[in-house]
Parts: sequence; C-alpha cells; structure tokens
Amino acid sequence: MKYLLRAITREEHLAFVARQSSVSHLQIPSWGEVKSDWRPASLGWFDDRGRLVGAGLVLLRPLPKVRRYLAYLPEGPVVDWASPDLEDWLRPMIDYLSDLGAFTVRMGPPVVVRRWDAPALRAAVSDPEVRWLREAPPSEEDPAAVELAERLQGLGWRPVTADGEDSAAVNQPRYVFQVPFRGRPLKEVQQGFSQEWRRSAKKAWRSGVEVVRGGYEELPAFHRLYARTAERDGFLPRPLPYFQRMWIALRNEHPDRMRLYLSRYEGEDQAAALMLAVGDHVWHAYGAAPSDRTDVSPDHALQWRMIADAHEMGADLYDLRGIRDAVAGDEQHLALLRHRLGTGGQAVEYLGEWDFPISRVLHKALDLYIAHRGA
Repeated sequence: MKYLLRAITREEHLAFVARQSSVSHLQIPSWGEVKSDWRPASLGWFDDRGRLVGAGLVLLRPLPKVRRYLAYLPEGPVVDWASPDLEDWLRPMIDYLSDLGAFTVRMGPPVVVRRWDAPALRAAVSDPEVRWLREAPPSEEDPAAVELAERLQGLGWRPVTADGEDSAAVNQPRYVFQVPFRGRPLKEVQQGFSQEWRRSAKKAWRSGVEVVRGGYEELPAFHRLYARTAERDGFLPRPLPYFQRMWIALRNEHPDRMRLYLSRYEGEDQAAALMLAVGDHVWHAYGAAPSDRTDVSPDHALQWRMIADAHEMGADLYDLRGIRDAVAGDEQHLALLRHRLGTGGQAVEYLGEWDFPISRVLHKALDLYIAHRGA
C-alpha cells in the first residue's frame, strides 16, 4: 500500500495518540514546545481511504551556517513496524523531510528486541564472566525485531552506534528498566519488590519520611536537588526554565501528563522526581536523590508512592528510563542498577536509533556537531 504523508495539526496528532495504547512522551505535540532549540512538526501517514494510520513528531535542527537540518524523531515514528512493506512507510518520510532541507533523518523505532527479567538480570550482574548485558541470555527475544534491523539496513538505514560501543552514547537510551503492571494487582507488583527494598521503604515510613505532590511553585526545590545530584554524579544538568517550560507545555496538553513528587524528612526535601504519562505508559524521569540521609531511605519511599500512583492511574508499564549496557565495572552505575532491580522489574533492549544520510557530505559533519552542541 502507498501512504500519503503530510503535516498534520496538533488536534489530529493528539487524536491519533489517544487511540494508541502506548506512545512515547517524546512523540507528542507538546514535546516540541519543550525542545525550544528545535523546530517541531507533526507528520501523519494516511492510507488510501484517507484515514490517519501513523504519526510522528519530528524535530529539526540546522547545522551552523548551513540551511540544512538534522531531522530527528525520538522514539518514533508511530507506524506499523511489523509491516512487510516497510519501505512504503519510510520512503514518504525521507522524501518529505528531504524537501524540508534535511541532510539526515534520525529515528528511534519503539520496538523491543530483548528482555531480561529480574532473575536473569541478577544472574548477569553476579556473573564475573559477563561484562555487558547483551552478552547475558535474555528471558525473551523477538526474532521479528532482529529481522527488522536487517530490513532497515537493507533499506539504507544505519544504526547510530557500532557494535561494541556503550549504548550511553545514543541520544535516547537503547536499554531501559521497566516494571510491568498489565494484569497485575498492585499487591502483586509490590510483592515483587526485594526484601531489602521493602525493608528500606518501611524504615522510611517509620522514620517519618513524607512523600508529597508538588506544583509549579515547587519546581525550584526539585531543581536544587537535581543540580546537586548532577554535581555528585558528574553530568550536566538542564536549567530550571527547561522544567518550567516542560510543566506548562505538557500539563496544558493534558492535566495529568506531568507530575512532581518530593520526599521530605523533618521538613526538608531529600529526593524528588518527575512523572510523565501518555496512555498506558508512565515514566519516572529526572530523578533527584542527592541526600546523604540514606539512614531514612527517602528515595525508596518516593518510588513506592510513585509506583502506587502510576498503578492507580491505570498504567500498564512503569518506566525508569535508561540504564547502561554494562553490568560490571562502574560501581556507581551498578549501585543504581541494583536499586532499580529491587523493584522486581526488567531490563529492556529497544532497537536503538537509526540514521538515513540524505547528504553524505553533511552527514559526516553530524558527529562533530553533536559533540560540540549535543542533540
């Protein structure tokens, strides 16, 4: 089938998102308002009956001094990735974006390749012979996803990172940690928490840790914790106006699209995190836990409350976002991985990000551009 691709309105895009069970928060119209240094556009695929059957948020960023763009669809587009006629979906997108001046199209198909449940992940972490998650036997593997990667390469798409590189180099994480809810009562989800994790949460409650929801006015308090976390962990924090813009854009689109949670002890904020929600998918985002009050476990209390609230919202999936591929070596990363593993969730590998170079000359400048500016 040949598909017509054209720009769609915000209302068309949101109506399409509302019909899907899961769409990334990076593929909704309001995310284009958050990314103020990009030029956003909503794209729609229409079948021969004029029905909107696919959609994507594309972000355009120019190379310096050149009126050509990197066209980026983070964790998208939302199309039929199982279609035997994949070229009929992707070629119209390439042609359309090329006409807009794109020199490279980058996308992140929201397709799961492999999963490692809690027992498999614990075995990988404890095995001295395993350094990378990809080396560990998965609990599940989708042959169709493996075939999709081969089909993309056959169509001229390139994986953004070469084999053997650390997946942290990708713009959006290839490996994430998720707690599945579908068909599971909250009590069953909580029973999947490790004993140590449950003890820490109970200790927090007995000590008087309080978890509260904050509003726009509490974003500066969140950002102070987030900036301290960035200083401790050695990453560059986003500025406060970024989160203020996110709050306004996402909550104007849907009142429950974004929430703020803070964990307090003796009147002082100790940990905080943002919750983002689209359809059945909920994300724990931008966690901030710089507190040295580990004796009262404020972060465990925070996660417990957020998981319970996400379940109450009807989510099928609680997503703690990116983890590295490494399961050995970096103790700071392993401590974070073990903390997440205490929720009884699973590691998930997506297909990763892919580039289609329209101009090979300008595409060669892309890595230097990203290195200097960041994507």
